[in-house]
Amino acid sequence: MLPVSRRNSEVDAEARSRVRFRDLLPGKDGARYVTHTRCPTLRPERSAVQDTIPVRGLHHVTATVAAAQGDLDFYGGVLGLRLIKKTVNFDNHNVYHFYYGNDRGDPGTLMTTFPYEGWGVRRGVQGAGQITVTSFSVPEASLGLWRARLEGLGVNIELNGDRFGEEWIALRDPSGLQIELIANGHDERPGVAAGELPQGSAICGLYGITMAIRDPSKTIAFLTEVLGWTVEQAAGDRTRLVVNGGGPGRIIDVLYARNAPESVNGLGTVHHVAMGVDDEESQRAALEKLRGLDLAVTQVHDRQYFKSIYFREPGGVLYEIATLGPGFLVDEKLGELGRSLQLPPWEESNRESIERHLPSVRY
Repeated sequence: MLPVSRRNSEVDAEARSRVRFRDLLPGKDGARYVTHTRCPTLRPERSAVQDTIPVRGLHHVTATVAAAQGDLDFYGGVLGLRLIKKTVNFDNHNVYHFYYGNDRGDPGTLMTTFPYEGWGVRRGVQGAGQITVTSFSVPEASLGLWRARLEGLGVNIELNGDRFGEEWIALRDPSGLQIELIANGHDERPGVAAGELPQGSAICGLYGITMAIRDPSKTIAFLTEVLGWTVEQAAGDRTRLVVNGGGPGRIIDVLYARNAPESVNGLGTVHHVAMGVDDEESQRAALEKLRGLDLAVTQVHDRQYFKSIYFREPGGVLYEIATLGPGFLVDEKLGELGRSLQLPPWEESNRESIERHLPSVRY
């Protein structure tokens, strides 16, 4: 049975229905809604958790970063991901929103960033209640090439090892985000063809994420009983969960972070992880189920390329449930993805002003 914890008794049901995504964005003090704010009461009846939300896998990871140009140079240049979409933060149109992924921007391959440098956002604190590592999947036996590439580009490999039988290396992006490349032989997705790397060595997409959690039992119970994940294996302080058959793009590692500092959203931190569901009907059902568990869940947000809802799990990590479609071809052709600034229809009248205030970037 999902553990019950009464944390925010002052937040009533009406207030929960009014949670806004803008309240989850970084502010000048680091965050308007910091990660140590836990989710409110979980009071599931047994019938409420019999049918889990049909999560297909990870959809994307979104981070708050510093300089736009440095971000483009790292994810598009060093890692060789394709810039799928250059748009703006729909909740602050003075800030870019970059989407990186495979050649089509398929769900499960996406890393997205908000470059907030120059907007008074403090540097964040990586710690408990947060995604502390974003891992990408690379082909088996490709780490030798990656080591040579990173060394040649002056990127330091901070750590390396073997985890659950797979070799990995760890590095940091220019904003301080922890990135892993994990070599494996069971990712059927082709490598990104748009970058400089040979496709046989290029990143295939997300491998998984690592969440630092002070009380893993509640987080794991929520993932398994509500979101349909399954515990696959564990070693030391790390528990691995998988969904939809497992494999790269369908992995979450929960790390018991008993001594980690309390996390604060800001520059150099992951803002949220999105999990994919098939369509809007599945998302609406998820919304109803989550609110039935007394969780503070946002309304549905139209992100142009998918629709989203947001909420926090018991350990404090911000989750998003995103639809798989309509995808990134709604406003650009495949060969033109990421080449020009795309704005949602409600911002087109502000294009001149928006373009004037956004920093100039090259890629």
